[in-house]
Amino acid sequence: MTPTERTGPVTSRAPLRIALIASARHPIRDPFPGGLEAHTWTLSRALRARGHDVTIFAGPGSDPALGVVELPLRPAGISEAARNDASMVAAQWVGEHHAYLQLMLDLSRGPARFDIVHNNSLHYLPVAMAPALSVPVVSTLHTPPTPWIEAAIQGGPDCPVHFSAVSDHTAAAWRHVVPAATVVRNGIDTRRWHQGPGGEELVWSGRIVPEKGAHLAIDAARMAGRKLRLAGPVGDTEYFDARIRPRLDRAITYVGHLPQPELCELVGSSAAAVVTPCWDEPYGLVIAEALACGTPVCGFARGALPEIVTDDCARLVPPGDRTALAKSIEPTIGLSRTAARRHAESFCSMESMTRDYELLYRSASA
Repeated sequence: MTPTERTGPVTSRAPLRIALIASARHPIRDPFPGGLEAHTWTLSRALRARGHDVTIFAGPGSDPALGVVELPLRPAGISEAARNDASMVAAQWVGEHHAYLQLMLDLSRGPARFDIVHNNSLHYLPVAMAPALSVPVVSTLHTPPTPWIEAAIQGGPDCPVHFSAVSDHTAAAWRHVVPAATVVRNGIDTRRWHQGPGGEELVWSGRIVPEKGAHLAIDAARMAGRKLRLAGPVGDTEYFDARIRPRLDRAITYVGHLPQPELCELVGSSAAAVVTPCWDEPYGLVIAEALACGTPVCGFARGALPEIVTDDCARLVPPGDRTALAKSIEPTIGLSRTAARRHAESFCSMESMTRDYELLYRSASA
């Protein structure tokens, strides 16, 4: 990249022109489909508040206040013969592939419109096509290793992408192909997620899918003799209908997919948050949200959870051990809500996350 490809040099204080590539599958709007969309929404607003020019490329239906440029999702013109081929993948996959392909081709043409491109999606094409761009590319690792992104990283002799990871655990999981990812932990706006008064009931929040283990939270609440409120989008209807819905009653309730202010009130009025990952959770945004509400956490010590919490604000038990989880509920409720809030402010803040991304952007642009 030559100096003439910018309108001026990027200095330590100059605002950056940032292209933020988000999910094409889900809109970036409240109530959020998942933690990735909530993270993108928070990061984009925080970067703009710090004076940067942020353009978000995301799926249709995103928050109009963000000024999103919609990714060109449209049905691919696949012939009947091609659809019947053994190699045919889901139509949604093809549509997303073409949307990201078109975006990366557009970003590679003409004078550079941005100082940095930040891939905050889970798609492989922004990584694979990074060498075609005249500006640096940062890509955040939000998940355990996936075959498509691993292949994209190894597609050439030297991948030019600057990688960040949302936790030490996630950075370690990718180390075989990304030796030195910069850890930038997800942060939340602790002004929006305010401390609540607590209450008598437990809360479980997140996407209702098998890997999040809401059924185990129900088991633990039953054994502990505590009421439990479940909140979040139903991402797997078969799982919900088979493992969750039949067990709902006066003690175990599903309150729906709540907008962020309502979810904050729910979590803040709960005695403790139960977190039950059945996979290696890369970060766990629901933990940061609970702590910001002053609500201590009990959960499984799996994935990144042990590095996010301390004994002052959480109790963790061996993964999958619902009996140990049930026994940990009362000790968790006895923890200080002030300590939980304080930990969120010092460890999970939006401000800290945004500063870390700024440093990464400027280092990549140097």
